Amino acid sequence: MPGKPDVISVLIVDDHPIVREGLHALISTESNMRIVGEAANGVDAVRMVRELKPDVILLDLIMEPMSGIEAIERIKAENPNARILALTSFTEDDIVFPAIKAGALGYLLKDSAPNDLLHAVHNAYQGIPSLAPSIALKLIQEIDHPSGTPPVESDTLTE
Repeated sequence: MPGKPDVISVLIVDDHPIVREGLHALISTESNMRIVGEAANGVDAVRMVRELKPDVILLDLIMEPMSGIEAIERIKAENPNARILALTSFTEDDIVFPAIKAGALGYLLKDSAPNDLLHAVHNAYQGIPSLAPSIALKLIQEIDHPSGTPPVESDTLTE
């Protein structure tokens, strides 16, 4: 229909039912977003992305039997244009960097404000990256001083 705004289809992937329900409730408040499915692990996520072709995938990173990072790699191998937002509570470098390198378009923390999450879904739909500020800082520091190269003391930020 001409003039009708796009409705963003979203797949929620998290191993905690309460998180899935909370995300579902939040996203359901948006008239231009709809939940097309929910998955509890990476294996189901890969299958559901293939079947449902969601516009945006909200994906937890720490799950069994397939991690979110492995799910990102598999989804991106099948669909390089997939728009995936990592949504997790982990900020460790060994999780952040592999998720982004695997193809996550954004990396948000579960303590993000609800409006930040909704904004990130809109950005992802448009192909615009979204990073939690603490994650953006980690990336800047990694680029400035790649792993294995300790920063010199004069380069560190003071409080």
